Amino acid sequence: MGNGGATAWLEEGLALLAEQGAPAVTLDRMCERMGMSKGAFYHHFGSMPKFRTRLLSHYEDRYTTAIIDVVEEAGDLPAREKLERLTAEAVNDTGPGLEIAVRAWAKQDPEAAAMQQRVDARRIEYLRGLCESAGHASPVQMATLLYLVLIGGAHLMPPLPAAGKHEIYELLLPLMDLGEDPS
Repeated sequence: MGNGGATAWLEEGLALLAEQGAPAVTLDRMCERMGMSKGAFYHHFGSMPKFRTRLLSHYEDRYTTAIIDVVEEAGDLPAREKLERLTAEAVNDTGPGLEIAVRAWAKQDPEAAAMQQRVDARRIEYLRGLCESAGHASPVQMATLLYLVLIGGAHLMPPLPAAGKHEIYELLLPLMDLGEDPS
């Protein structure tokens, strides 16, 4: 795979971002951690701004698109089962550090903010579609509630562990079965 080298740089960038935040994602630090030269970096990306653009795209692909694809590749499952798979994948996929670091970066950088807005909208829209297919009377609100567990749990001190998020989803997902608006 000719892009393997670039992927390694992007993965290292995400690891550094999760550990120390966006300001720590520097060329010198990445070269040191990877034992690689600046020339190798420039061969793949050309510049640090181009790397950051690719890093944001890599994050979006890996932590949104790929997760949705895994759920959809499971086949023609009922929406409720897709929701269960999605919550399991999302909770297990990354620690809270990366989600928090990307959101902090988005507060400081317009390009990161645009990506974060796109990611949030896509994640909520996918959840909304599943909630609607499952017959929930308030799919937008239910989708938002499910998403807030993932995002909010990362921001608690200490962060809510994966097992804690699973327990909350076990409480929330039966609300899908209500189907009708009680009002």
